[in-house]
Amino acid sequence: MERDEQTHSIIGAAMAVHRELGNSFLEAVYQEALELEFKHAGIPALREVELPVRYRGELLTTSYRADFLCYETIIIELKAIERMVSRDESQLLNYLKAIGKEKGLLLNFGSKSLEYKRMVRSVNLRESA
Repeated sequence: MERDEQTHSIIGAAMAVHRELGNSFLEAVYQEALELEFKHAGIPALREVELPVRYRGELLTTSYRADFLCYETIIIELKAIERMVSRDESQLLNYLKAIGKEKGLLLNFGSKSLEYKRMVRSVNLRESA
């Protein structure tokens, strides 16, 4: 399997934040610290990105909000919980589906060691009903 340099650099930045802060802060603290770490590492990132949702081609008034969009293609969702669950993965997959992106990272700062999960959604696959 080929190494993905972009997700690797994002995970490295998250590890640096986790090493410095540990696992006892609120998600908002990690988000702000990670934004600074992204800047120091030269990782292009937009914070609190609105993700519009469409239904039958029409834009809904309800939207999602991703913690970060890095490299214009990778959605980053942060957690500060004891352990990630399948609901967290589903949330990220919904974000990917909503805006037609393929790659996402779920980062959990609430565990003793940083937890991360790379997720890939093929935009070429037909969605099932």
